[in-house]
Amino acid sequence: MGTILMPQPVKAIIGVLTVEPSLLSTVYAELTQRLGPIDFTSELLPFTSTTYYESEMGPDIQRQFISFEKLIDGGTLAEMKLFTNKVEQAFAIKRSKGVARRVNLDAGYICLAKLVLASTKDHAHRIYLRDGIYAEITLRFYRKTFQPWEWSYPDYRSPTYIAIFNQIRENYRKQLDNEDIF
Repeated sequence: MGTILMPQPVKAIIGVLTVEPSLLSTVYAELTQRLGPIDFTSELLPFTSTTYYESEMGPDIQRQFISFEKLIDGGTLAEMKLFTNKVEQAFAIKRSKGVARRVNLDAGYICLAKLVLASTKDHAHRIYLRDGIYAEITLRFYRKTFQPWEWSYPDYRSPTYIAIFNQIRENYRKQLDNEDIF
């Protein structure tokens, strides 16, 4: 029988998609009420890897990544995704064809070995957590950088995104090195 060890806390991240960057300060205020202060914000980046969200959100979608100062238990990923879904709904607008999100929030976390994203969609490479939420190891940290898998989203494979995740991981590593945070 193996010895059960508690894992290190992880760094919560959210990938944000929007065509209305003016909303972000209000959205981030909602997120910080639950997840604590934001300690990293990437530049706004054009989201051009797919047109999947354009029918709902419109053209000229932009992406931004944020991470949070407070480290969390990785076992709370499903809770985090359920919360971000509620925030998406709070900012959604009604249209003739139904409800349209004005922000799309990809909840996840970074630890030293990987980047994990939460999803509401099942697939062969996803593990069911609870309440309709699945987890996916989207990237692995190997040979001093994040590396994609065959299933990694095209944008998450890009050198720009990899550099952002490497920076967030380095910030996280420094947090773990600072024993005063625990």
